[in-house]
Amino acid sequence: MHKLLIFRDEKLLRRALTHRSYVHENPGEGEHNERLEFLGDALLNFLSGEYLYRLHPERGEDELTRRRSALVDEKQLAKFAIEVGLDFRMRLGKGAILDGGFQNPNLLSSTFEAVVGAYYLDNDANIEAVRAMIEPLFDSVPEQMVVSRSKVDSKNRFQEWVQRNVTTNPPKYVTEQVGGLSHAPEFIARVFVNEKNYGEGKGRNKKDAEKAAAEDALAKLKKQGLL
Repeated sequence: MHKLLIFRDEKLLRRALTHRSYVHENPGEGEHNERLEFLGDALLNFLSGEYLYRLHPERGEDELTRRRSALVDEKQLAKFAIEVGLDFRMRLGKGAILDGGFQNPNLLSSTFEAVVGAYYLDNDANIEAVRAMIEPLFDSVPEQMVVSRSKVDSKNRFQEWVQRNVTTNPPKYVTEQVGGLSHAPEFIARVFVNEKNYGEGKGRNKKDAEKAAAEDALAKLKKQGLL
């Protein structure tokens, strides 16, 4: 068993592995893992940013931002989840399982984030304990893979255009759930710059919806001859 899955509080790990679809089918189960997912997402963004800052002292902000996005995007986090053995440990509802949930990158990446958040709490909010588990995973990602992914991130491309042409402030994304099933929700995101709506998009999770909104904004800029 990977050390990231060794907990003092087994109930905390159980919650981290519990998707909302499982709770929907088992109402007495208690809380699902979305709050832990929120915490884990924040921790991974910080740790990946600090990791890249140390690893690449010669890189500028834009390049580091692109690399960070590539290092903690859905596909990469899903690979981490499988690497530490989360795939068949996830507690999913029957519908989610029938839909291939154990191989679903969105569910895998979300569960990985939740486990990271839970591990942080299980270790008395000690960031160093989490770093010791996460940095070896970051080290395992080939440099070329990070570089190739960083070149195609729509959110980073749009942010770079905004900061070159409009304002130094990053775009603001407003995202909300608009429908879908408990195990397959649908989100819509709108991206704003100085309160102006530049684009919107839909996705099966918040990250995908925001990327779709950025892609919509880039497409509109290209159509206007601004890109």
